[in-house]
Amino acid sequence: MSHRIALRHNRHARKAAAAVIIAVAALGLTACQDGETGSSSSPSSSASAPQSPAPTAKDQDQAKDSAKGTPSGTPRKPGMRCTNQINYAGDPRSNAEINSIGNDTGYCPEPEKGGTPSGTPRKPGMRCTNQINYAGDPRSNAEINSIGNDTGYCPPIEK
Repeated sequence: MSHRIALRHNRHARKAAAAVIIAVAALGLTACQDGETGSSSSPSSSASAPQSPAPTAKDQDQAKDSAKGTPSGTPRKPGMRCTNQINYAGDPRSNAEINSIGNDTGYCPEPEKGGTPSGTPRKPGMRCTNQINYAGDPRSNAEINSIGNDTGYCPPIEK
């Protein structure tokens, strides 16, 4: 009977030691993740590289990037696409690109005014999908016709 108790005790001790090692490793990884530094009272923090008070080149580059990437434009309304919120007629970008920018940044980009849109002039009162055969184009008919309505030009066929 005492042999079984000793085996259980050893098994529990090994499991506890493994759990402590995993926890220390996880704390060490969390403290070093994405170059962030944080104060941690774990024993593994003393084994990490010394912290420098001056910002690193990486920190300076990130600061420059964030200054450049400061969202501009109109705040995107929750649950609404930018192309439904702002008139992008004449903007050379696709609706998908415009809406993607809005989803990524939370701001609808300012409309860009390009030169003459590429494509065929849309005939008055006619949909682009009735005017041109868009077979094989990955975009929906609604998107193609929307571009035609917004710009006055039926977009070129995409393959």
